[in-house]
Amino acid sequence: MDKRIVELDVREDLKNKIEPFQKIMEAVKNLSAGDVFILHAPFKPAPLFTVLKAKGFEHEVEEIEKKHWKVTFTKKGDAK
Repeated sequence: MDKRIVELDVREDLKNKIEPFQKIMEAVKNLSAGDVFILHAPFKPAPLFTVLKAKGFEHEVEEIEKKHWKVTFTKKGDAK
């Protein structure tokens, strides 16, 4: 089974003062073990790490440039 990759850039939403939390939750809700969610944000979204960890995701963080963070979340195999 191929892993799915879902990518979401919320930098424009946040610039326009639109809260992207629901959009992020919608993007990850149907992901299975091994699937990947890539988030682009204007800051390191540390509070999201705890939320998605509880949903079975591990993450890696990369600062691309000032005001551009890329976080790669991978759904762990043993999570439900």
